[in-house]
Amino acid sequence: MALREGETRLPFDPADRADASLTFIGHIRSDWGPGTAPKNVRQARETSQGARVELLEGYGAALTGLDVGQAVQLLYWVDRGERDLATQSPKHADGPRGTFSLRSPVRPNPIALATVVITLLDGHTIGIDAIDAWDGTPVLDIKPWIATVDVPPGWQP
Repeated sequence: MALREGETRLPFDPADRADASLTFIGHIRSDWGPGTAPKNVRQARETSQGARVELLEGYGAALTGLDVGQAVQLLYWVDRGERDLATQSPKHADGPRGTFSLRSPVRPNPIALATVVITLLDGHTIGIDAIDAWDGTPVLDIKPWIATVDVPPGWQP
């Protein structure tokens, strides 16, 4: 992909430095694909009719204790994204920014995080209120969102 003004690439391919093993636990099912996905979950909530996570066989029991209406953090692998930009020039910013200062899916380890609300629990399927990921995106993990843990003390947005 062509670089925008101010963008720089890493001098190596991060995938060549892989030192961990991951297991995908399922896949996101959404209406999104190349050129149609919203920029973030906020935009997805404004335009989406929801989405779902389909867990692979054997993971259904791991949903025990989750409830419809509960917020969870969904970690997913942006498997079709670039991995080699050190700085990026997003259209919404006034200049180049380091990859680690952005929520862009272009990163050395293409792990994305979204806090979503469960709308359905049915066997190995989890309905969620919205997502910005393309259909078929692999899911790495699901964690409950807990205000007393996930909001820093005294935090005021």
